[in-house]
Amino acid sequence: MNQKTTIRVFIADDHAIVRAGLKQILSDSPDIIVAGEAENGLDAIKMFRKAKCHVMLLDISMPDKSGIDVLKQVKKENPDMAVLMLSMHREDQYAIRSLKAGAAGYLTKQSAPKELVTAIRQVAAGQKYVSAALAQELAAQVSEDHTTPLHDTLSDREYQTLTMIASGKTVSAIAEELSLSVKTISEYRARLLVKMKLKNSAELTHYAIKNQLIE
Repeated sequence: MNQKTTIRVFIADDHAIVRAGLKQILSDSPDIIVAGEAENGLDAIKMFRKAKCHVMLLDISMPDKSGIDVLKQVKKENPDMAVLMLSMHREDQYAIRSLKAGAAGYLTKQSAPKELVTAIRQVAAGQKYVSAALAQELAAQVSEDHTTPLHDTLSDREYQTLTMIASGKTVSAIAEELSLSVKTISEYRARLLVKMKLKNSAELTHYAIKNQLIE
């Protein structure tokens, strides 16, 4: 991408206040403009197709369709698109899954005010962006000789369900937050317990704490 080209950014986040905050951060950069936005996953996919943007800022926890699902769809339709994932979760929880799914970078919302502009310019130029802390985590994982942990065998929704249950949320609360049925969340819970060879939510929570999957 030519350095003189204005970078067109699309923001997908279900919180209007977050979108407004991101736009405010970017408003001071003359080489970056916000060319579109969406408040849920399905709208993000539809509207992004028409926005003709260079970079998508994508919240990982969208209500109707997970951010990683949106990421996979966007990359399927446009493999060269730079998608920068945003998350409230600490980096080692979802960053690796995002990068494996094709994300160009990963930022926590806490670090966005300081790093957002740099990250956008970097991924727009065809490079990857991760924080120094995440780079250290990735390097440590590469150097370790270990078998694949059980939670890496889960689908993205199953993994999300695991972390939410381990954080103390009920199946009903998770269903409401993700705009899914209680039956669907119950099925995710049942599948992940089988895959991870766990008996109940108490064992699941213990596993999550032991493996530092939750704060």
